[in-house]
Amino acid sequence: MEDRIRIRSEEVLSDEWAVLKKTVFDYRRRDGKWETHTRQTYDRGDGAVILPFDPERSTVLLVRQFRYPAYVTGHKDPLIEACAGLLDEDDPEACIRKEAEEELGYRLKDVQRLFSPYMSPGSVTERLWFFVARYSPADRISDGGGAHDEGEDIEVLEMPLDEALAGIHDGRILDAKTIILIQHLKLNPIGV
Repeated sequence: MEDRIRIRSEEVLSDEWAVLKKTVFDYRRRDGKWETHTRQTYDRGDGAVILPFDPERSTVLLVRQFRYPAYVTGHKDPLIEACAGLLDEDDPEACIRKEAEEELGYRLKDVQRLFSPYMSPGSVTERLWFFVARYSPADRISDGGGAHDEGEDIEVLEMPLDEALAGIHDGRILDAKTIILIQHLKLNPIGV
């Protein structure tokens, strides 16, 4: 692709919560013709997400938290989601282990990496690293709830995997990363 893209200009539109850039570039189509495009990209860094599963009780750990973008588009309730966080300087597994302790209050042992897709590649640069892990009540080290100094106000939810799957169908669970993990776990159960 290097010979098909020529950057004309880049402009930082915002550098607050994340970096929003406007880029003008020339793109050579498959038929050889050049076109000029203008795109905005939103970069807040890569992240990691995990769905802990207790195979003995067939339960999963989720969180419920307020998300302003969902609220402003008409979803008035906090979202039910899988535990997630930005990588910052950590590798994906170290990040998700730390997030599980902060948000869920669990120290997870058997963390398994699944895949790392782009979540909205038309405008967002984020790549999200997906994980599952086994947990049991003995792995609980705190109440969780998130990092209060980061403004997090997170409710920990434990529910049967089948109820989480039903939550996708009845609209209680609307978060894409969470839907992907619940469906993956249902199709590929973690053994005891």
